[in-house]
Amino acid sequence: MASSRVLTRPTSAAERWLEIKNLIHQKLLSSLDTDTLKAINKEQVRGQIGLTVEKLVIDEGIPMTLAERERIIEEILDEVFGLGPLEPLLKDPAISDILVNGYDSVYVEREGRLVETNVRFRNAQHVRQILEKIVSAVGRRIDDSSPIVDARLKDGSRVNGIIPPLSLIGPVMSIRRFGAKLLATEDLLKKDTLTPGMLDWLSACVEARLNIVISGGSGSGKTTLLNALSRYVPEEERIVTIEDVAELQLQQWHVVRLETRPPNIEGAGAVTQRDLVINSLRMRPDRIIVGESRGPEAFDMLQAMNTGHDGSMTTVHANSPRDAFSRLETMVMMASQHVPDRVIRQQLASAIHLVVHLARLLDGARRVTSVSEVVAAREDRVELQELFTFERTGIAPSGRVQGRFRATGAAPLAMERLKACGVHLADAIFREVKEIR
Repeated sequence: MASSRVLTRPTSAAERWLEIKNLIHQKLLSSLDTDTLKAINKEQVRGQIGLTVEKLVIDEGIPMTLAERERIIEEILDEVFGLGPLEPLLKDPAISDILVNGYDSVYVEREGRLVETNVRFRNAQHVRQILEKIVSAVGRRIDDSSPIVDARLKDGSRVNGIIPPLSLIGPVMSIRRFGAKLLATEDLLKKDTLTPGMLDWLSACVEARLNIVISGGSGSGKTTLLNALSRYVPEEERIVTIEDVAELQLQQWHVVRLETRPPNIEGAGAVTQRDLVINSLRMRPDRIIVGESRGPEAFDMLQAMNTGHDGSMTTVHANSPRDAFSRLETMVMMASQHVPDRVIRQQLASAIHLVVHLARLLDGARRVTSVSEVVAAREDRVELQELFTFERTGIAPSGRVQGRFRATGAAPLAMERLKACGVHLADAIFREVKEIR
């Protein structure tokens, strides 16, 4: 259970507590330098902090109960061995996002809703120290020459940081949590992210090696769904994943994980997603999974899909399935501006078989709002056939978004391919309707 100290705005008592903690921290650092702290174990540091607290209580006359002493020892241990004020938030499994808007404003997302906390840092330099601690652990840097950084925590959580002069309110940090427990397809069904029929169809398409694009807005659950669907990739297949910041947690054994590298301080040595996609073709992959297509690597991804690497998957930020194709078309043009629009659309229609679109609703719930099959390329667009949809019908007094999952009744063109791969589905899934109240 999360500590109560992360639920409300700071009070005068909280201000005083912060002053006491900072004083103890400074006395600890003055008695033990940083290198010494790194060399000794946590229990030795705990003992040293305890002595410092006792001395402060006696010398400064600061009244503290035993519970308060234990609490302050734990908080300073978090500072030395962890991520300081962020540690209690990182230990709360209900929190999905942590948003640091400067040193004195921290928000979290819990059950799809943003809540302001009373967590705060000493000053802007304190935020930057924690951010530098995070990025240095994965071989990245943030400084005046590189004021934006993407990194990850040990548990796979994604971190984005930005510092002045680009940020006008001091160092800013956003952490997208990926919990220790990976959400399985059963969890997605319980949360009504999709229906059993939709899952049967998607799992069959993964097994039959259809190329799939998962689209949606930020925080809609694209990566979570991609991780969950990966369980249906046969164990004997070799998967190569390519990401800007490694966050995929595929549920297979034979996975080769590749991650981009930013330029060094001289501006050289960068390795892009496009470089990794091109190189992955020499690694004998059965499937290539690009965590998120956002640039010219989309061109090479299309080439891979069109040259025998069926069953590949990627995600893309988009507002609708059709918008996903518009974005992919723009990305391909970044890599090759001389290819006519009509040819790009033909390649997209040939390479991609299925688009799965997710949305985060007003109540914070994530839903698969559309599953569409690619039919053909027209002069001005890629033609889609929607197989499943989620229709919003209203909002309950509790604030929950109401609606229904519904199969459209359209006959999938890919059914023959599924049957050829030995995958058979009941016709009933294409008549499925499920109400969400």
